[in-house]
Amino acid sequence: MVNTDWLFLCKDVRYGAILCLEELSIVAGQVTCFVGESGGGKTTLLKLLNKLISPTDGVILYKGTDLKDIDSVTHRRDVVMLSQKPFIFEGTVKDNLLKGAAYQNLSIDDDAILSALQRVKLNQPLDKDASKLSGGEAQRMALARIMLLNAPVILLDEPSSALDEDTERLVIEEIVSYVRQNNKTLIMVTHAGFIAREYADVIYTISNGSITGRVQNGQ
Repeated sequence: MVNTDWLFLCKDVRYGAILCLEELSIVAGQVTCFVGESGGGKTTLLKLLNKLISPTDGVILYKGTDLKDIDSVTHRRDVVMLSQKPFIFEGTVKDNLLKGAAYQNLSIDDDAILSALQRVKLNQPLDKDASKLSGGEAQRMALARIMLLNAPVILLDEPSSALDEDTERLVIEEIVSYVRQNNKTLIMVTHAGFIAREYADVIYTISNGSITGRVQNGQ
């Protein structure tokens, strides 16, 4: 029987020579962080969970159903992912913020847009050319775009890598607050150990493609 609290369950999952997971479970409604050395397989894992790639071997269950039996587009409406270097579309900040919503036929007003920008500490006019944003500003704009999609599951790959430590702390705190207030699930790869320690419910360490550590915060 599959534990109904499990959002994702990976069993004997391999992806080439990059990733080898005997078993990994991720609980719904929690903040789960993956830490570890570069090249250890963390980004590959997020791509597998988002169904951008498929495992070479093994099975990944999402809410008890094998991912291979779930339509990819439908899955990515439920499970949205932000890569470390998010794509910036042509046009204004507002154009970029509404791009994802347009694909999902969501109606988003300016109040919601401004609220999302406030959460990520991005004080830029909506009509500014998005290509003129700095790397850190573009990263925060993309975070706001993800939040506007209102998906139940959010995958973030190094979402604050272009930010200084003070801004990083403020932005991650707001994202985690948004996730907890709205009963969502956050699965995040982060280079910052203090972010994982302060905000995660569960911390997994990945090294050379395998889980080498698990810490349940508060225990």
